[in-house]
Amino acid sequence: MCPVLSHLDGRFESADAEAEHRIAVLYQEFGGPLLRHVRKSTGNDLQWAEDVVQETLVRAWRNSARLQWEPGLLWAWLLTVARRIVIDGRRRKSVRPHEVEPPEVDMMAVPDGSERALSAIVVADALRSLSDEHREVIEQTYLRDRTISEAAAILGIPPGTVKSRLYYGIRALRELLRDKGVAG
Repeated sequence: MCPVLSHLDGRFESADAEAEHRIAVLYQEFGGPLLRHVRKSTGNDLQWAEDVVQETLVRAWRNSARLQWEPGLLWAWLLTVARRIVIDGRRRKSVRPHEVEPPEVDMMAVPDGSERALSAIVVADALRSLSDEHREVIEQTYLRDRTISEAAAILGIPPGTVKSRLYYGIRALRELLRDKGVAG
């Protein structure tokens, strides 16, 4: 008996000898080409391809009385059934989340916020080192999230002056942070 049919011994006990013989011949003639075809459809996953071929042949056995046993029609039927099985498998895989092993608890990093707090202290210190004019426009635009026009109205200076002070203030802040080893 062929390898695919050997897995299904219990199922074939009740089948008549003619159907069993037809499936054995079917496997001998079409098993190899069907497996090669299905491997392409499964991304060269041999185990999945073998499962698809086996299920295709089981369905052929179940429908052996209704199948037309002409080679061309039979091949088309086998390809159609195998394609549908692959599509169903892809749908099942896409619905089910990918299974992963949970990481070991002692290997998980726990954010403690210390790095962020340290960075905030360094930036605040650098801001205090800027001139009052530069610090004011940076505070109004970046820290208080105001537009150039809003900052200009609050500070009582023209928008062009805000832009200029902002440009030179950010430039000076970058240099200070670079000197402290914070910004690259």
